[in-house]
Amino acid sequence: MNKKQPRVLSGIQPSGALHLGNYFGMMKRMIEYQKEYELFCFIANYHAMTVNHNQRNLSENTFNAACDFLALGIDPEKSIFWVQSDVAKVAELMWILSNHVSVGLMERSTSYKDKISKGLKPNMGLYSYPILMAADILLFDADLVPVGKDQKQHIEITRDTATRFNNNFGNILKIPEPDIDSGTELLPGIDGRKMSKSYSNTIPIFDSGKKIKKCIMRIVTDNSNIDETKNKNSTLYHLYSMFLDSDGRENLAEKYDKPGLRYGDLKNELFELVMDYFSPYRSKRNDLITRKDYVYDILREGADKAEVIASEVLARVRQSIGVNYKI
Repeated sequence: MNKKQPRVLSGIQPSGALHLGNYFGMMKRMIEYQKEYELFCFIANYHAMTVNHNQRNLSENTFNAACDFLALGIDPEKSIFWVQSDVAKVAELMWILSNHVSVGLMERSTSYKDKISKGLKPNMGLYSYPILMAADILLFDADLVPVGKDQKQHIEITRDTATRFNNNFGNILKIPEPDIDSGTELLPGIDGRKMSKSYSNTIPIFDSGKKIKKCIMRIVTDNSNIDETKNKNSTLYHLYSMFLDSDGRENLAEKYDKPGLRYGDLKNELFELVMDYFSPYRSKRNDLITRKDYVYDILREGADKAEVIASEVLARVRQSIGVNYKI
C-alpha cells in the first residue's frame, strides 16, 4: 500500500438492513476511494451501542454489515477493514480527548438533540457520541473523512478538538478535512425526508424482491394528472436518477417534461433498476453469509493492521500528556 496516498477514513453503524441511502451516501464513494487513496473503513459497533442494547441483535448486525461491505466491493487487499471494538484503543483516546472538549461545544452539538427529539432515551453515550467519532478519526491520522451534510458538524468538532489538543501539547494530532459529496449528501427516503431508519422510509438493498418493491411503490408523489408535466424536484425523480448515466438522466427529464407519464410505471421501472444493479452483489453476499470464518479472518487481519497505526498515534498522545510516567 502506497503510504504517500491521502488516507481516507469512514465507518458505518451496524444498525440493520442496508439501504440506498447508506450505499449512495457513503459506501459507493468509500469503495471508489480504494483506487486512488489509502482507505480505512470500519464497522462502528461502539456507536451502535448508544441505541442497540440487544446483544444478539448487535452481534448479528455487525456480521451482516461486514458481509454488506465485502459484497459491495471493499477489497481487504486494497484497504484496511475492521470492526471498531477490535481496536479498543479508540476508547482510551476518547477518554483522553474528553478532557479537552468543552461542555459548551458538546451542548452546541445538534445530533444529541435530534436523536432525543426522535424518542431515544438520553444517555451519556448519545451525548458524547461526537467525541468517540473524533477518536475514530484522529486515532488513524486520517486526511479525509467522507460524510453527509448532516454529519459535517461532527467533523468540525473533531477539528476543534484536535486543534485545542495541539495548542496544548504540540503538533500531535493530524487535523482532517471533510469530504462532502453534494450530489448524494441528502438522498431522500420514500416520504421525501432524508432516507434513514429513524424515519422508517428506507429502500433496502439486500431484502426480498417483494419487500423492495413494496417500499418503492410507497414513494410519495404528487396528485398531478396524466396529461400534465411532472415535477422533477421530487423524491421519485431523485432516486431514479441515481441509477442513470448522463444520457439516461436526459431521457428521464424529457419524460417528466411531457404529458403521459404514469408514476406507477416509473416506480416499476425503478424496481427493476434496483434489482438489476444489485443482483451480482446480492449473489456474493449470499455466499459470504455462509462463510463466517472467512469473514472473521478478514476482519481480524484488518484489525491487526489498524492496531499498528492506532498504537503509533496513541503512543504520541500518551507521551505528550504525561501518562507515560516513567521518566
